Amino acid sequence: MTCANCQKEIMAGSKFCYNCGARQAETAVPGAVPASASPRRLTRSSTDKKIGGVCAGLAEYFDLDPTLIRVIWVLLVFFGGTGLLAYLILWLILPLGPAGYPGSSATATTA
Repeated sequence: MTCANCQKEIMAGSKFCYNCGARQAETAVPGAVPASASPRRLTRSSTDKKIGGVCAGLAEYFDLDPTLIRVIWVLLVFFGGTGLLAYLILWLILPLGPAGYPGSSATATTA
């Protein structure tokens, strides 16, 4: 899949470009279940993670850019004081999303 904004190659089914952050048009991923077929589940990302996948999972669940969630989380850690504890708790309790599809937390799971 190619980004409509910067023309760089990105993973199929991505909602945002990893290079420029531009929102991508909704496209169907072969073999994936449409998001409307089942309720959304909050999971950690298994494909777009920097530490534990918590921020990317939250971004996918709320349909936001993962970078925005990461910046907010860093601000919570430094200024709120509870951001690190909340991140560790979410890292422990959120299940890992299925691999192979970047939008795994907003689609159906096999459970």
